[in-house]
Amino acid sequence: MKFRSLHDRVVIRRAEGDVTSKGGIIIPDAAKDKPQEGEVVAVGPGLRDQSGKLAPLDVKVGDLILFGKWSGTEVTIDGQTLLIIKEADIMGIVEKTEAAADKAA
Repeated sequence: MKFRSLHDRVVIRRAEGDVTSKGGIIIPDAAKDKPQEGEVVAVGPGLRDQSGKLAPLDVKVGDLILFGKWSGTEVTIDGQTLLIIKEADIMGIVEKTEAAADKAA
């Protein structure tokens, strides 16, 4: 199935959350907080201003972003759980620094 975002909607694949336990107690998946970080997989064309001119979005496919805890709507497309949010709910784009890239390597 193909999906095309409209207006200022952004489709996100959530980052994988860490599987942890606290004090030997295993926390069930349902009780874990979902990550508030994800990768942009699709963006809409943007919103039109009062004059009808299209204002493109600030995010693009592949960006790693942070978003609000209760933002968006979860959908399942081709067996993959994705989140659709408005661009206004995005708090920022995570930019990797050289130090972080060196540490990951």
